[in-house]
Amino acid sequence: MPTPIVMPQMGESIAEGTIVRWIKKVGDHVDRDEPLFEISTDKVDAEIPSPSEGVLTEILAREGDTVSVDSVVGTIQVIGEQAAQGAPHVKTEPPDAHASAPAPVAPPVAVARDSVVVSREATAGGSRQQRSSPLVRRIAREHNVDVARITGSGLGGRVTKKDILAFLAAGGRNRENGDPRPVRDSDERVEVQPLSAMRKKIAEHMVLSKQTSAHVHTVFHVGFSDIERIRSAKKAEYERLGVKLSYMAFIARAVIDALRRHPIVNASLDGDRIVYKQDVHLGIAVALETGLIVPVIKNAGEKNLLGLSRAIADVAARARAKQLTPDEVHGGTFTITNPGQLGAQFGMPIINQPQVAILGVGTVEKRPVVVDDGLTIRTMAYLTLGYDHRLIDGAVADQFMADVKRNIEQFEQNRI
Repeated sequence: MPTPIVMPQMGESIAEGTIVRWIKKVGDHVDRDEPLFEISTDKVDAEIPSPSEGVLTEILAREGDTVSVDSVVGTIQVIGEQAAQGAPHVKTEPPDAHASAPAPVAPPVAVARDSVVVSREATAGGSRQQRSSPLVRRIAREHNVDVARITGSGLGGRVTKKDILAFLAAGGRNRENGDPRPVRDSDERVEVQPLSAMRKKIAEHMVLSKQTSAHVHTVFHVGFSDIERIRSAKKAEYERLGVKLSYMAFIARAVIDALRRHPIVNASLDGDRIVYKQDVHLGIAVALETGLIVPVIKNAGEKNLLGLSRAIADVAARARAKQLTPDEVHGGTFTITNPGQLGAQFGMPIINQPQVAILGVGTVEKRPVVVDDGLTIRTMAYLTLGYDHRLIDGAVADQFMADVKRNIEQFEQNRI
């Protein structure tokens, strides 16, 4: 019998996913575990493999649709098996080819998809609050918002993160109750394109972070001459081991050591409680063609310079290949982003929630500096710490950055 294709559960707190694109078309033959379609969730983008070998006979959710987990999004017919009740599933004939055929497939599918949502949520007595993800309910608690006031756009009336962020951005008003829409001159030459699923997620996360944290930034000018000397000496050795020795690995090691001395920078806020993280799970921002993603190196504090170099290269490569799992972009305690790789002197990064700090790395280059009343050339870079002033004061942030600066400028051989 036909094999249903379902939206997978891509993490414990993930309740839905957006179909970015179908890699296969109706009528295509697919092998088991061959990529069928690409999805985007709150946590990660991923390619979903085929559950079996056969022919893709139905696509029930279009590109751009957001569907709940376990919802059927398509069907695969195993080669050699008859379609259920002899109905033609590959839609290659015109709609009126069979006058006596049953009603079109689409309406029953819509009912089936809705019924999945209702069956998962009706156990809560029809409560609006239950028709939302844990993330939505957490945002509602933090902003003292009743989820029941929000009109959900998800399947079965589910309130999505996009819904609650739009509600907050509108000052607590539903869009249909007067939220103004942008207007443009009808003579203006424009090209209008919808936001990609990843771009929407990034926009939502950035707006949420600015609404949540009291952002403050501090900038330090840091010398990299010692690290440049070590890189030159160790470069060939690391290449023989199959990894490139980058500045980022040194910076990560320096940050990890500083976080151990300043645990408040590795913490998070939970209401009126401070949650101190005992381990350093280091997020490394990776720029993609379609946006930005932050894979997390778990237990980064346990790795030496070689281990960090390998881990950074690995997550960056798999992020660009869309091979990360949800766990690999979840649970970070501190993030490093590197706008300097494209020449930026420094940036003012936005904190990756629920973290309380983020480090921005400017371009590393040779500059004239004053040393002992004389002008000389040194390899330098600006490092910027963005921190949440609700929890971290300026003195603490500067003490942390002073330690990072010292760790980089006096990088010890025992850290390698």
